[in-house]
Amino acid sequence: MTDLPAGLGGWSGLPFFRTVWPGISSAIAADERDILPPAHQRFAALELTQPEETRVVILGQDPYPTPGHAHGLAFSAEPHVRPFPRSLSNIYKELQEDLGAAPATADLRPWARQGVLLLNTALTVPAGEANGHKHLGWHHLVHQVLELTSETPTVYILWGNAAQKLENHIKPGDHLILKTAHPSPLSARRGFFGSRPFSKVNNWLAGRGETAIDWNA
Repeated sequence: MTDLPAGLGGWSGLPFFRTVWPGISSAIAADERDILPPAHQRFAALELTQPEETRVVILGQDPYPTPGHAHGLAFSAEPHVRPFPRSLSNIYKELQEDLGAAPATADLRPWARQGVLLLNTALTVPAGEANGHKHLGWHHLVHQVLELTSETPTVYILWGNAAQKLENHIKPGDHLILKTAHPSPLSARRGFFGSRPFSKVNNWLAGRGETAIDWNA
């Protein structure tokens, strides 16, 4: 197995790491551009939210291409980042409308520690080149993560068409699947604003006797 971080835990058994990751790792090593996020943070989403702890899955696209922003979780950025990335700013506006508060920084790691898997559909990006690693093969990992997590009842938040196209990798089950427009400035007013996903998630969890997510953490 190639350069796998020790913190993968239960995710390390996914076929991706035997069959696809060695090729991706070699391609990244041969790429002379600045690749984001730093190597030690590329699998941060999986490390922070183990399969057995995953209660909510939120899919993003690829890491922020600005050096110093991305740290391995979809939509999240390092605590010092100001202004907030535009999609995250809209997520916080909706959260404020929905539940009356929002986090003070761009860092969503507190969500991840509560069982919210913030997974991008590509885990790397060349600096300044959004979607630059879109075709590297990361989608195989995302497909397998969706298949594994959907073996038990889970919430899936699918913002935008790219995320919604992945729904067919979610196995049938007692899931809550929320689909709206993407929170980006280009589409947020087409159905993201007013969708109240955060209260819907907590209501679903409460109905199952589970602890709510503290979205303001």
